Amino acid sequence: MLDAASWAGRLGGDRFLAQTYHRSYAHFPGVADTAGLFSWDDLNRIIATQRLEPPRLRLSVDGEMVPLHRYAMPTTNRRAVTWSRIQPSDFHTQLRDGASLVLDAVEKIHSAVGAAAEALERFLGTSVQANVYASWTEREGFGRHWDDHDVVVVQLHGSKRWRLWGMTREAPTFRDVESPEEPEGDPMADLVLSPGDVLYLPRGWWHAVTADQGTESLHLTFGMVPHTGADLMLWVVDQLRASLALRRDIPRFGSLAEQSDFIDAVRREVADMMADPRLVERWAESIDTTDLGHTIPSLPYVGELPARGEIAVKLTTPRGRLTANREQGTVTFSAAGTAWDFAESIAPALGTLLTNQPTTLGELADSAGLGVKEVAELVSVLIDGHAVAVVGTAL
Repeated sequence: MLDAASWAGRLGGDRFLAQTYHRSYAHFPGVADTAGLFSWDDLNRIIATQRLEPPRLRLSVDGEMVPLHRYAMPTTNRRAVTWSRIQPSDFHTQLRDGASLVLDAVEKIHSAVGAAAEALERFLGTSVQANVYASWTEREGFGRHWDDHDVVVVQLHGSKRWRLWGMTREAPTFRDVESPEEPEGDPMADLVLSPGDVLYLPRGWWHAVTADQGTESLHLTFGMVPHTGADLMLWVVDQLRASLALRRDIPRFGSLAEQSDFIDAVRREVADMMADPRLVERWAESIDTTDLGHTIPSLPYVGELPARGEIAVKLTTPRGRLTANREQGTVTFSAAGTAWDFAESIAPALGTLLTNQPTTLGELADSAGLGVKEVAELVSVLIDGHAVAVVGTAL
């Protein structure tokens, strides 16, 4: 099971975060138990039952997308709704001839991958998207390229060769002032991933990937949303919107002295905030507790939850926070963009929710020494705030 602690153990925990993350690639042979994570059967079922259009599902060869009409046919139902239906024989032909298959955001439609993505998000503190890649030949599906986000690759089946060149522009971004130059010379690393192997690759590292080991290949790539200095500055500006200096109109038509005074006032406000040595910690807490996570309905319970101990619930965001307010005898539970104050006695139940594991109302009640009715009322409040959802109705 790839939970947060498991990811930390497999990637190296604090040492990975301090010495490798954002800095250099790392190969971890055989560290992932992939049983039950994602299989060829899962991929076949998803393609057969979901209406997936490019770019969600796509084929690519030599760095170019394969036109949809080469492997799918438009289909229209009696209500005039049209979608593209995969034609297996044409689909197989494209893959056999060298195309690679990509399925984006598989964490949204596969529970085991979704749980693994949430757990990685808890470990790394940033949103995660999981894509599936499948290849059959030595042709490169995407050519030599770099990504604008860090990735963690888990090889599921077969083998895949990864050639790595490193960065030619430090910390390139999606919207950048210039593009990285193509790397020269031989790759700095030439790796073959086997089932259970994990590869970490920072953003900006050039790589070329092929299934040239004589077997078909299936792997998951977990992509992490980057957070840059520009993101921090945008957050700082948001925090300063209450400041009079930032609310005032820009004196576009004022004298040079007025314009200079205006800039000085803004500069002082920004400088004072930037001088806080705990600014990054404040920013991290803010993005963790305001992340909306995954919106999940709690049907059939559209009103207050019934006091039934077997109903299972789960936090909808991987990065909530619980803060003790000892002088007031309360705790603040922050998640999904909302904060609630509760009595200190509720803390054990809230801490259980923060593990991000499904838990029953009865288990939450036992953890805090409360009645199931009290816990049902508490959870109903969090459901209304989109921070918790029912994941087991037990009807």
